[in-house]
Amino acid sequence: MKCIVLVISLSVSLLAGCSERKETQNGTGKQAQEAAFAATTTATRKAAVFAATTAATRAVSRKAAAFAAHTAAARSAAPKIKYNAGESPDFAREHGWPVACPPPLPGALLPTKRIVAYYGNPLSKKMGALGEFQKDDMLRRLKSEVATWQAADPAVPVQPALHLIAAVAQGAPGRDGKYRMIMPDKVVNQVYGWAKEAGAVMFIDLQTGHDDVRSLLPRFEWILKNPDVHLGIDPEFNLIKSGKKPGTKIGTYDAADINYASGYLKELVKKYNLPPKVFTVHRFTRNGVTNSKQITLRPEVQMVMHMDGWGAPWLKRDSYKDYVVAEPVQYTGFKLFYHNDTKKGDPLLTPKEVLKLNPKPLYIQYQ
Repeated sequence: MKCIVLVISLSVSLLAGCSERKETQNGTGKQAQEAAFAATTTATRKAAVFAATTAATRAVSRKAAAFAAHTAAARSAAPKIKYNAGESPDFAREHGWPVACPPPLPGALLPTKRIVAYYGNPLSKKMGALGEFQKDDMLRRLKSEVATWQAADPAVPVQPALHLIAAVAQGAPGRDGKYRMIMPDKVVNQVYGWAKEAGAVMFIDLQTGHDDVRSLLPRFEWILKNPDVHLGIDPEFNLIKSGKKPGTKIGTYDAADINYASGYLKELVKKYNLPPKVFTVHRFTRNGVTNSKQITLRPEVQMVMHMDGWGAPWLKRDSYKDYVVAEPVQYTGFKLFYHNDTKKGDPLLTPKEVLKLNPKPLYIQYQ
């Protein structure tokens, strides 16, 4: 019996052992399956998230691309601004505007003001507005032009001026053979008095004929030593080089001549403790000023390259572009002729039209 019991017990033990191992094996397999399922689920979720993110990114990219294409199309479809000659900011920038120049000294007129001047000589009705009209009428007309310019550009105060031709080129040589006539001091003082009456500054303008600016300019120190008297020179009537009579050929000034006059003004400013002098140089031809890049800029002198050609608006703009904008010096001027600009039926340019030029002229002269 003991043997039977022992066998039975052993059998039960063996069966029990097998059963426990099977359960253990079954448990381990279940855990493995659960782990595998979890891993698969996580991978699936990650794949789904990645797919969703990728889809969203592609959608954003498509929208961005569509927006960029729409913007580019809108830009290309937008009409381009059309500029008249002398008005393009790109052309001005390519040629060096604005010019790097010395900062203005105390009392300088430019660039914080715009000068509007009447030009001519009181002894002649044909040389410009300064002599064409009687004094009171002339000053009234100048005042009206100043007001028009002020309304056209309220941000820049307008300074009235009288621009006197104090040395007038002549067709005859005269006693000294210089083909120019110097105005008597009495005439110069008369115009200076008119300027003071109108709250205007004054310009002494020199048409040298066959005289040299180096000998003629010092003749006017007596009036230029005043703080409200400035200078202009006219290459058209400087004919020493060609030897031609004034009026038969257009003259010229070189940078060396301009630098002499500028240096002379500089010394006056220092000598008499004056505010900076404004120095206008007339120009309407290519050879009217030679070697313009060699013109020296000085803090005591404010250089204005002044376009004084006459004709139709398109021609005046072309001249401004070719001879002033294309060869930058410092500041710019623009002349308006009441008669010559309009004698062929063309309209006189208005302040608003002139102010479209780039750079905007800071010296305006009426003849």
